[in-house]
Amino acid sequence: MIRWVNWEFHLAFDARMGPIISLALIYDLEQHKYRRVLYRGYVSELYVPYQDPREGWYQMSFFDNGEFGFGLTAVPLEPLNDCPANAVFIDGYLANQDGLPVKTSNALCIFERHAGDIMWRHTESELPRDIREVRPEVSLVVRMVATGSNYDYILDWELKPSGSIKSGVGLTGVLEVRPVTYTNADQIKEEAHGTLVAENTIGVYHDHFINYYLDLDIDGDANSFVNTNLVTKNNTNGKTPRKSYWTVEKETVKTELDSRILLGTKPMELSLENLNKKTKVGHPVGYRLLPGFFTVPLLALDDYPHIRGAISNYNVWVTPYNKSEKWAAGEHVDRSHGDDTLLTWTNKNRPIENKDIVLWYTMVIHHVPVLKVIPPEQVPWPNWTAKCVGFGGPLIYLNGPVKLN
Repeated sequence: MIRWVNWEFHLAFDARMGPIISLALIYDLEQHKYRRVLYRGYVSELYVPYQDPREGWYQMSFFDNGEFGFGLTAVPLEPLNDCPANAVFIDGYLANQDGLPVKTSNALCIFERHAGDIMWRHTESELPRDIREVRPEVSLVVRMVATGSNYDYILDWELKPSGSIKSGVGLTGVLEVRPVTYTNADQIKEEAHGTLVAENTIGVYHDHFINYYLDLDIDGDANSFVNTNLVTKNNTNGKTPRKSYWTVEKETVKTELDSRILLGTKPMELSLENLNKKTKVGHPVGYRLLPGFFTVPLLALDDYPHIRGAISNYNVWVTPYNKSEKWAAGEHVDRSHGDDTLLTWTNKNRPIENKDIVLWYTMVIHHVPVLKVIPPEQVPWPNWTAKCVGFGGPLIYLNGPVKLN
């Protein structure tokens, strides 16, 4: 168990999932008690399809969690370089095929991040003397690095005194390349399925679909998925010159099919809420999803990699909790025919209102290699944030973070 500022949570290390954040509670300064937030969260799958359909390459679609194991491919973290000077390191223990323990030294590190960001501030500049209050953004980070062949994945879980939970995956390492006869881009007259990044070297186009399992239990098991649509309205009040305004229309999603959302198609805000618990002014408590990298899938729906990697169909999915549904691309991904995925589960269209539900979020990067990343690969950081709503009121900002040793 880890306790830090107003957070309390369990941290585990798993062969397939890597780090697992579970039983996360946050202390409510108004109610003077810990409140439930996250029952369990982890990276469920990392799907990487390459985009060269020719012989020798067409089969290059990898499921780094299900086929190789995020924890199994964890590498020892290097003090001061992988993690800062204030980091605490934890060894990871797994069982090998004979049931014997195997240690990965420094598999995880935990540290406070002082990035110079601001959690909250305000200046009352119109008063006779400036009244100014500022609170720094300090967060607790849990980090692991997994190396799957050419790629190194830097996984961070970040908890903030404001109640927010943030997670991201840094993508680095070296590109997957293919030898060619070209020495200059002007020589390429046909589809190369990649970028000429050096003489005789093509960096192949590919994707990264990173799916998270987030079993949020906000103030209890019974939660609901709420879609807040932002809609434009015409101003019918002839007393002002305004012609339009926008407002919100809230929808509590009833079943799984309606929870499947491809982001970016229209303005909306998505949240998991406990409709049975209200704030002082009558709003339900909850957590709002602030998505990071997202885009649309580009493969044909009947293409075999896409059938196996159906997590790419949508960015957001919600299912009722089922202890057998842990892996977004199926339990046995290496033998999958696409019949045990998020897509097949949600096709059951089970009720999800006021239930113990799980939010699945898929981040996406369509990776077009560029010249300057040979040999090392730069580090994009696709990430998401879950922002708490209705926990602790203003005291969560005004009283935090406390002075840290």
